[in-house]
Amino acid sequence: MKEIRRLAIAGIIIALFTLSLFSLRSGSSSAPDYQTVSSVAGREEITIEIPSGATGSEIAVILYEADVVKSAQAFFRVAVADSRSQKIAPGGHRLSLQISARQALEQLLDPERIPNLIRINEGAWRSEIQSSFLKFGFSSTEVKSAFSSLKLPQGFSSSEGLLFPAQYSFPDGTTAAVAAQRLVDRFSEDRYAKKLLQGSAQFSPQQLLTIASIIQAEGVTEDFTRVSRVIYNRLKIGMPLQMDSTVHYIMQARGDIFLSRKSTMVNSPYNTYRRYGLPPGPICNPGADAIKAALEPAPGDWLYFITVAPGDTRYTSNFDEFNRWKAIYTENRKAGVFE
Repeated sequence: MKEIRRLAIAGIIIALFTLSLFSLRSGSSSAPDYQTVSSVAGREEITIEIPSGATGSEIAVILYEADVVKSAQAFFRVAVADSRSQKIAPGGHRLSLQISARQALEQLLDPERIPNLIRINEGAWRSEIQSSFLKFGFSSTEVKSAFSSLKLPQGFSSSEGLLFPAQYSFPDGTTAAVAAQRLVDRFSEDRYAKKLLQGSAQFSPQQLLTIASIIQAEGVTEDFTRVSRVIYNRLKIGMPLQMDSTVHYIMQARGDIFLSRKSTMVNSPYNTYRRYGLPPGPICNPGADAIKAALEPAPGDWLYFITVAPGDTRYTSNFDEFNRWKAIYTENRKAGVFE
């Protein structure tokens, strides 16, 4: 019976994929879908389990079989059209029954509907992630043991940078060791991380991950590829990186954009003001966008960048222009623009 069920589900997935491609190309919207309900309060709910690595079509079948959505195709169409669907966390999700495909996606993305949740933010330090494990309920002894016994990709000796940012839901009884290893395994499953682990003609996987971590710490998503290019350009000509984020990592300090001259003199291999080249390892745990940017920097000759005001980051290859912008930044900082 189990074999028959597996074959049946496989058949549903294949049929769904074929039908979805036809519908998406033809513009058809005939997939049966429950109507959007104005309120789910008091509605019957079910907890479903999303397997690690499940595709959109597989999730669609799970939702259909649980009577969350009226048809698997309806959810698949919504998931394909919404990039947020890639962030659906594996593990348990509490969902209302007989809701529209759109509402099902929103509930899958709602952290309040994920039991036993650990949320790892992009750019988090390993120390911060360990604190999240403590808040989750693991003991300090369990956390220390879990992070010291991780199985890392070949060529890596530290887990900093390999703890993939995402939302994780773990079943009751999950050990700290299993939970921590899941973060590393999730990194290895990411399509851009897989490319990173192959290295490049210029950099080893460790160096690429270090670049990605600096990109994550230095910019916002829309600036990642340009920050990446600045790093590449500086390394190419032997110019010190002089990235504030590497000093912040040494000091484990967040929230202050101003870096004193004294801070830039701290003696550490991570201090890119005093040391040339890349620091010896990642300075945070980057997300997929930063990893992609490390692999695919934007074209440009920029050597300098500075955020003169929130939302206004400028790039140049001219040192005099950079200094003019730096004066604007200083005025804005003293005026409280960054507060």
